[in-house]
Amino acid sequence: MIQIGNAPCSWGVEFADDPRNPSWRQVLADCAAAGYKGIELGPIGFMPEDPALLADGLAAHDLTLIGGVVFRPYHDPAATAEVMDATTRTCRALVAHGAQHLVLIDSISARRAPTAGRAAEAEQMAPDAWRGFVSRIRQSAQIGVDHGLTVSIHAHAAGFVDFEPELERLLSEIDESVLKICLDTGHHSYAGFDPVAFLNRHAKRISYMHFKDIDPVIKATAIANRTGFYEACGQGIFCNLGQGDVDFPAVRAALLAAGFTGWCTVEQDCDPSAATPVVENARANRDYLASIGF
Repeated sequence: MIQIGNAPCSWGVEFADDPRNPSWRQVLADCAAAGYKGIELGPIGFMPEDPALLADGLAAHDLTLIGGVVFRPYHDPAATAEVMDATTRTCRALVAHGAQHLVLIDSISARRAPTAGRAAEAEQMAPDAWRGFVSRIRQSAQIGVDHGLTVSIHAHAAGFVDFEPELERLLSEIDESVLKICLDTGHHSYAGFDPVAFLNRHAKRISYMHFKDIDPVIKATAIANRTGFYEACGQGIFCNLGQGDVDFPAVRAALLAAGFTGWCTVEQDCDPSAATPVVENARANRDYLASIGF
């Protein structure tokens, strides 16, 4: 059985301390009103770390906590303590509510931002830097495993795990028992690769899905102009599902063929300061997925 959830980033929540964020209670209410039964945690600190308080909020809207994301600079050795603290806090929050998925994402690097979508031009780490990078991801993943969570890596535009060769290299260096894959359909397309083909090749290792669509015209312009990721979000690069270049019926067919069960989470990154109709978009995305059998 495949279940569909949503995430706070669809409300523009990328960082817990952003004053533009809506309240966590509003996000829960909106998510439920749009027809979802599950939601991600968002950046640690956005939703309350007091288990009783968050449990009451989830129960009030009949929502299941699906998982959470550690979106931190794994590429920066100086940030190791920050990364591991965020990992541990996120794990504790997830375990307190019976959530399953811990997703690791290398956050945006200024060195990689101009080459999002330009695989041939992207700066690569020196061998020693790569080894340290892999070690930090492995350490973070092991914290999740030790908490009983299913841990996955998520490729992200403008991070150091963005393009397919980097992702596959990382996967070859960390055992599958420790690190699985969260495939984000929109980021995979942003990087210039086919998410359905990747899904078919790696279906056995994919434990979790992020559903995101991408407007091909805005994507092409953003790549050509080397537009920053958050600026592209503000321009609407992540359109409503079914309106971009991701073939969601093919995604569904591939998941069913692989026997995938569990949660697939809608993520429609947007600018929290823009007049984005987030509830309407969330509802339209749920309706679209229902129309194709999800």
